[in-house]
Amino acid sequence: MKCISGKRAYVSEQLATDALLEAHIHFDYRTGTGPTTFYKCEDCGNYHLTSQGAMHARLAEALANGTIQKQKAATEWNNKFKKR
Repeated sequence: MKCISGKRAYVSEQLATDALLEAHIHFDYRTGTGPTTFYKCEDCGNYHLTSQGAMHARLAEALANGTIQKQKAATEWNNKFKKR
């Protein structure tokens, strides 16, 4: 789903949170870059990811406890097996 702003829109906070975590799993953001949280859009009423503002608590926890790194590794292995 897209907003008039051209940004990808998520219809719930849960979907936005999931997308935020997935983004950090599937893309290699340098430290201090990439989306850190989400906000509710005044134009479309849905949620958009943003790199502005404080880091979302679930993302901070997943980065700190290694969940993101473990999921990255699992995704990389999964992709290697798909190529065969």
